[in-house]
Amino acid sequence: MSTLKKGAAGIALAASLALALSGCAAPAFDAANCTDAELKIGSLLPTTGNLAFLGPPEIAGVDAAIAEINAAGGVLGKCVSVSHKDSGDTSTDTATQSATALINEGVDAIVGAASSGVSLSVIDQVTAANVVQISPANTSPTLSTYADNGYYFRTAPSDVLQGRVLGNLITGDGNEKVGFLTIQDPYGTGLYENAKISVEAAGGSVVANEEFAGGTKNFSAQVDKVLAAGPDAVVVISFDEAKSILPELVKVKGFAASKVYLVDGNVANYSKDFTDFSIEGAQGTIPGVVATEEIKAKFLAANPDLTDFSYAAESYDAVMLVALAAIAGGAADGATIKANLKAVSEGGEKVTDFATAAQMLKDGKDIDFDGLSGPITFDDNGDPTEAYVGIYKFNADNTNTATKSEYGKLN
Repeated sequence: MSTLKKGAAGIALAASLALALSGCAAPAFDAANCTDAELKIGSLLPTTGNLAFLGPPEIAGVDAAIAEINAAGGVLGKCVSVSHKDSGDTSTDTATQSATALINEGVDAIVGAASSGVSLSVIDQVTAANVVQISPANTSPTLSTYADNGYYFRTAPSDVLQGRVLGNLITGDGNEKVGFLTIQDPYGTGLYENAKISVEAAGGSVVANEEFAGGTKNFSAQVDKVLAAGPDAVVVISFDEAKSILPELVKVKGFAASKVYLVDGNVANYSKDFTDFSIEGAQGTIPGVVATEEIKAKFLAANPDLTDFSYAAESYDAVMLVALAAIAGGAADGATIKANLKAVSEGGEKVTDFATAAQMLKDGKDIDFDGLSGPITFDDNGDPTEAYVGIYKFNADNTNTATKSEYGKLN
């Protein structure tokens, strides 16, 4: 009996030790089966509309971040859930319906929208519900000082920076007279104004700017007016409208593709759209880091069909920062997240991975999280104060390749 009791006691001790040790390791969670989430993320990203090509990489960024967070034990000991909704574009009320659905689901933060115009159409609705809105791709300067009660943030820089890089690229290539074709919305207007400032500061001049409404299909008149001004270079600030503008400009009117400059709203893969002419040599800018093979692999694990990685890193970082803000504040509600987002992005010890950052916060340490998109330090408006802008050049098959990345600070 004594021997049996000792054996039983040993088994019990071993079991209790195993339980204690397992308690030291963070449990892993599966977002797909997360029914008791501490942090609920919603995404408002485009799967339809004129920015639908940006949806897959942005959604992959969100999913990759949530998978990594849940693998590291989630937020405050519970899983993180995600609900994806389509943002559409400004020609529909899809975003309003999707935002309503997400708010009714009780999400704590919404990642999106991609379009500045779409975000402006729902920002009052989202922030009035005390839900944090954090966009991976909004660049309109209008959003910097919008009355959002502190609930709006973005991980992409304002077009003050993209405009500066774009203008420097154009004039650095030897172009003095610049013509613009600009979509009439907050994104287009803001980017045009900042690119114009940069062009003129470098000694160049803007000889034409033809504005157009989103969804315009025929650009013959606008292209003729811009070319009549005799530009050395033409900048196309648009979304999906580039699929109509570029054939008119390059194929029909014969303007040199190497003198065409595009922006983040239309730097896309046109290999299936333009099969009878090439825009080889055209260049464009996209805020954010150029995706390395290591970064691409992370997002391909979330979506193996990805061919474009625009704003994937910014989407990933948006989720990471929201999760860390919740941990720092000890709660996952919108008010707590907004109160701690700036703090986890600045001032403390530099950290670049979620598991380490989360543990540091649990240990009472101050962190400065730098993500895949680079250093993200929020200012009082929720804007990043420093960022990268990638420069891309189009190939003969109408795909594009990153050529370099420009770093800049925003004061």
